[in-house]
Amino acid sequence: MLHLLRFLIRIVGVIAWILLGFVILLGYYQWASISRRDALYKWWSTVLLRICGVRVDVIGEPLAFGSGLLVANHVSWIDIFVLCSRRATIFVAKREIRQWPILGWLVALVGTIFIERGNRKAVTNVGIQMGRRFETHQLVGLFPEGTTSDGMDVLPFHAGLFEPALQSGVAIQPVALRYRLRGQRSSFAAYVGDESLIANAWRVLGESGVSVDVVYLQPIRRSDSESGYGSRHELSEKTRRAIREQVVEGEFVRKTR
Repeated sequence: MLHLLRFLIRIVGVIAWILLGFVILLGYYQWASISRRDALYKWWSTVLLRICGVRVDVIGEPLAFGSGLLVANHVSWIDIFVLCSRRATIFVAKREIRQWPILGWLVALVGTIFIERGNRKAVTNVGIQMGRRFETHQLVGLFPEGTTSDGMDVLPFHAGLFEPALQSGVAIQPVALRYRLRGQRSSFAAYVGDESLIANAWRVLGESGVSVDVVYLQPIRRSDSESGYGSRHELSEKTRRAIREQVVEGEFVRKTR
């Protein structure tokens, strides 16, 4: 009974907040400067997570300003909003997300770059769009696993979309996401397999004690070594190792924000 009550209160709040997001997008966001858009998106994401009952515990700091590539492991539909609550980010996401009820429309309006999996021509087009974002000093987010996992380990990375960052010379920051339920590492919030978005939302929004550690690791810069980044495959593997170390073996240090 408590699960149902919690879910109903939160889902009504989420829908109302998303509808307000549409009003803001259509009435202000599209005409605002990039800095104002970023501040608004960060604030909106922070409030959404509070409505969902998800606590964010932050370790480290995101890139403070300027263009860059944020590389993270992918566990849930919540991930995008968790990361945007720290700094507004334009994500590269699979095209199917555009079809999600309500949320899909919203992330499309804020400039998400959609990619059709398995289409090589689409990768080229996405790379061009990423380059344009870098030119306007925006942060681009990437989930190189290409799908979600249970959050207890990290799947192999796809290296193709590291190339635009190499060409642009931007800083690349690995980020590890570790989900918890009542303080214990858990795959409870993971949105994997054939589960529907509604079924996952029912489980997550009806529960208490859901939290996520966001571990910002040392950014990788082209100037860090004489050889620069190395190849995109080397960079992909380097970021995966750093993220996996935190996901599989990392210690929990609470710094709630």
